[in-house]
Amino acid sequence: MRRIGRALVWLRRVNHCRGFGVQSPWAYRFIRYVVNEHNPYYAYERMNDQLPDLDEQTRKMCRLYFRLANFMQAQRLFSYCSPTTAYAAYMKEGCHKTSVVEIGEDDVESFETTCADNQPVEFIRISPQGNYQTLYEKALPYMDAKSMMVVEDIHKRRETKDFWQSIVNDARTGVTFDLYYCGIIFFDKKRYKENYIVNF
Repeated sequence: MRRIGRALVWLRRVNHCRGFGVQSPWAYRFIRYVVNEHNPYYAYERMNDQLPDLDEQTRKMCRLYFRLANFMQAQRLFSYCSPTTAYAAYMKEGCHKTSVVEIGEDDVESFETTCADNQPVEFIRISPQGNYQTLYEKALPYMDAKSMMVVEDIHKRRETKDFWQSIVNDARTGVTFDLYYCGIIFFDKKRYKENYIVNF
């Protein structure tokens, strides 16, 4: 059933494949060569051997996080309520210098303490669990023009759909990418603010 559901999502977004119709060269390159890069990376086979029991959708998300980590080259990456340790493994493999900081539901209120060094949050992923909206608000002051945020399951339920729409409309965010299974947010205000639908 899950495979049928994913196929239906793909068909509904068939006109948004691999950057088709995207006018921004930067957004096109990001969609084409990061989000939807289909060429096998050097580590995919090794990670398959290390983590052989991942289901198809989890593996797909892991590989996306690998490419995003490789793209960002962040020193520090925050990961909130990750459903699997495989995400961190893939992100570290994507960028060996990246330190993955796991955040649980009980850590949201003290997030500012985690960022006490006042360094920008380069990369943060958020699962829509617990006080995820509070974490979003707490993270925003630490995002700069080079930062990226990923919010998962943006179409899972009405609450997450509304939350994603509020992010897209938020004057504090920049370019956004709707991959259905997650949303990717950038904060460079020099780029024209637009939400791109991507067939991921």
